[in-house]
Amino acid sequence: MHVSFALFADAANLSQEGKLNILGVFDAVQVSTLPAVHPRAHLVVRLKGTRLDIGVHTMSLHWINPGGVELWNSGGEIEITSPPPTVTEMDFPLIAPVDLPLDQPGAYVMRIALDNETHADVTLQVRAGAPLMSAVSPMVS
Repeated sequence: MHVSFALFADAANLSQEGKLNILGVFDAVQVSTLPAVHPRAHLVVRLKGTRLDIGVHTMSLHWINPGGVELWNSGGEIEITSPPPTVTEMDFPLIAPVDLPLDQPGAYVMRIALDNETHADVTLQVRAGAPLMSAVSPMVS
């Protein structure tokens, strides 16, 4: 089993047909002051597997600040059952609504581990203070 992709988004869901819908992908946030909490971000992970992955697997998430300190972690089990005979590859979408504690500016990492082995790191850049204003070119007619 492997991570096909992992990202942060404003929202995500699975349609009736099993399609993964993702809205508002981001990799940076601006906060006015620290410490802060970015509420209800959605960690979206697409796992891919084959018949060799049938069985129970552990999965864990580790939220790590720019200084390397783990601020929280969560884990659970995924049970993969036998697919129909004609299916060779399987998708396992994970949508985890998470509150992200932020204690300093810099690059945070959501580390995703399967069976106690790191499979992906999702980076979130955090900036604090007043947002930077972008330069706007005047319109010339």
